[in-house]
Amino acid sequence: MIDRLLAGGLAGFARAVTGVRADWRGCAPVPEQRIYYANHASHGDFVLIWSVLPPPLRRATRPVAAADYWGRDALRRYLGQALFAAVLIDRNPAARAADPIAAMGDALDAGSSLILFPEGTRNATDAPLLPFRSGLYHLARVHPRVACVPVWIENVNRVLPKGEFLPLPLLCSVTFGEPLRPAPEEGKAAFLDRARDALLTLAPGCREAP
Repeated sequence: MIDRLLAGGLAGFARAVTGVRADWRGCAPVPEQRIYYANHASHGDFVLIWSVLPPPLRRATRPVAAADYWGRDALRRYLGQALFAAVLIDRNPAARAADPIAAMGDALDAGSSLILFPEGTRNATDAPLLPFRSGLYHLARVHPRVACVPVWIENVNRVLPKGEFLPLPLLCSVTFGEPLRPAPEEGKAAFLDRARDALLTLAPGCREAP
């Protein structure tokens, strides 16, 4: 109960600091299992998505996050494990003992939704997105009934710049697009291109006029 109250308070704090606005453009915030996949520019990305989900959806949604960052000290471990219930992934292939795809699949098998960043690392370039890694495709192929929902996060890289732990008070937005699933004969490259294009259409410079 204490962890749930703290989680609610943290979500409220994130919304207050960023003034974040959720735009459910392509789908509604309904209680169904989903893979929310988003652009990645800051360690605060998943917190912002998580904070704008309605409480029932938030409690059923687990972010996928880097173990080396969220396990760095006692506070981050508590936030990552107790409050966010994050699926922590070791990003070092040579050192990790567990398969990241299997860990994410276990969370889906248990009925959780996921927040996933298919770029695999924060984008520090001028390009809107880095190339997608294959994890989103493998999860979608093994769990075809779970919709993949593109989510564009705007401005959070300025709210939580690289190397900072405390956010700056700036306005952000989170836009949810239309769900997609892999077609029966669709290959990995084709699906990832389609998923990437669906995410880019939500970016401010690429959005169609309403």
